[in-house]
Amino acid sequence: MEHWQIIAVLLMIFDVVACNAAYFAALMVRYDFKYTTIPENYLLSFYKFIPVYALIVLSVFWLFRMYKSMWRFAGYYELIRSIGATLVTGALHALLITVLFRRMPLSYYFGGVLAQAVLVVGVRFSYRIYLIWRDRVRNSSDSSKSRVMIVGAGEAGRAIYRELETIEESDMRVVCFIDDNPNKWGRYVDGVPIVGSRDDILTNVKKYHIDKIFIAIPRADLVTRRTLANLCSETDCEVKILPGTLQLANGEATVAQMKDVAVEDLLGRDVINVNTEEIFGNITNRVVLVTGGGGSIGSELCRQISSHHPKQLIIFDIYENNAYDIQQELRKRYPSMDLQVLIGSVRDSRRLDSIFGKYHPEIVFHAAAHKHVPLMEDSPCEAIKNNVIGTYKTALAAMRHGVRRFVLISTDKAVNPTNIMGASKRICEMVVQTMNEYVKSGKVSELPILYTHEEGQSASETP
Repeated sequence: MEHWQIIAVLLMIFDVVACNAAYFAALMVRYDFKYTTIPENYLLSFYKFIPVYALIVLSVFWLFRMYKSMWRFAGYYELIRSIGATLVTGALHALLITVLFRRMPLSYYFGGVLAQAVLVVGVRFSYRIYLIWRDRVRNSSDSSKSRVMIVGAGEAGRAIYRELETIEESDMRVVCFIDDNPNKWGRYVDGVPIVGSRDDILTNVKKYHIDKIFIAIPRADLVTRRTLANLCSETDCEVKILPGTLQLANGEATVAQMKDVAVEDLLGRDVINVNTEEIFGNITNRVVLVTGGGGSIGSELCRQISSHHPKQLIIFDIYENNAYDIQQELRKRYPSMDLQVLIGSVRDSRRLDSIFGKYHPEIVFHAAAHKHVPLMEDSPCEAIKNNVIGTYKTALAAMRHGVRRFVLISTDKAVNPTNIMGASKRICEMVVQTMNEYVKSGKVSELPILYTHEEGQSASETP
């Protein structure tokens, strides 16, 4: 016999004894606890009805699933079923004892059903209460468990709390809640205090020695989520967030659904989902050139491009150390890929013409640029020479050699620029846009050639 079946049998025995004892107690109360003063016809009717009521109790309680519930997790629905079963059996008791035997005192009916409810509900929920008390004592004395603050004392926050409390092997315990609703401040969720609003997060992290913060407000808008994530990030705590309302609707507001706070949670807008497959689909079996391919942006571009099987990848950079690092990484990861790593400057027209003429790239990602804002403030001419002139010469070489697609890697600092670096990148955007118009109108030959080397022209001659 399974453990739960043994418990069910014990509960059946208890219910039969307790439910009949409840009505006997009501009869004793009616006659001031003097057994000898109870009329014999009342006692006889009660004793004869005991086996009948035992069958009624077991049948009704079985229909209400009172012997299949996990009482260690008893909650609202178990309470409703317990009360409902008690009221049904009480009504049947009153009806059948009156019809089969005789009418009993009014206090017998009401007192019996009340005493029965106390006994039936009490014995079942006493186990749940004992477990809560035991776990609370264990948690309070276990200093090895991580101390958790839950932001949001609503439905999701309570679900997270209850899961942590019911998992025996959990290494976390909730010590406080945060909620912006002032009606909840100073109140408790299953004995855990709601200590204040979002403005009190930093104070209570120190007060309660918090190790982890769980943000459990799935219906919060982006501004609220960003504000909470920023506040929590000011602490040294591990911060996790419940993604959205779908988890709550599906009943999945659980610790497993919590995720680390990501950059997207700090944005003040919706995330823009880019169809990378459509973009990189054009790279497969193409010759691709990445200028500045050894830099932070360029090297990541090379990694992404390499994973989409280009026909040939050409990395062009002026700094040999970075170029060497990405070369070794890609050769190890994609040994069969045709990889060329070339050193040179995007300001060297002769070098650019040589590369474009030899390898004939079909797609160019132009990432070569000076990007350090403070340094470019100190050396503005270098920002213009490298970023603007370099972009012009690279785009011009791409046009002259029939490149199918030229992609400029710009920056958000080019939008209403307030510094030299941003202004130089804005000019780069204008250069590429202008060249695109010249290509569309068939006037490529009218573009000026800046300090290039051509047959019949000197290095400093311009047309």
